[in-house]
Amino acid sequence: MEAELEKKLAEMIRSSRVAGLGTLRDGAPLVSLVAYLPEDDFSAFCIHVSQLAQHTQGILADPRVGLLIAEKDDSRTNPQTLARISILGVAEQIGSNDTEYPSIRSRYISRFPQSAPLFGFGDFGLWRIVPNSARFVAGFAQAFNLTLDALKRVAGSKE
Repeated sequence: MEAELEKKLAEMIRSSRVAGLGTLRDGAPLVSLVAYLPEDDFSAFCIHVSQLAQHTQGILADPRVGLLIAEKDDSRTNPQTLARISILGVAEQIGSNDTEYPSIRSRYISRFPQSAPLFGFGDFGLWRIVPNSARFVAGFAQAFNLTLDALKRVAGSKE
């Protein structure tokens, strides 16, 4: 993938704040909307969700997930040319006793200040989605399969 597309992907991941989260719920697919925090090197994407939510129940039953991050709809004639990345990975809960918890919590609240009170609710928890692979569609006839190493390389792409 050329450097210009890597920059576009890095900017899209960093500037978007919400993603579609795909989980399995009672053996059926479920897609929800979640706020996310990308790790600086794109090695993981953190979410803060309630254990009462259906998507969290799905993660608890089967940690395999999909995360879809898409370019903002700009009303173009063909919306299927919008860039998007589908990430396949595994969700891991980050316990409040884990050493990285305070740092992730702080960065999450910095990105989403309105979430601060939710960290006091017992049913909310931080989760890390660790990518196994990804598919980046940059536009018409521009699709790329990415490994975790390729995502990390993309994270280093700056404008």
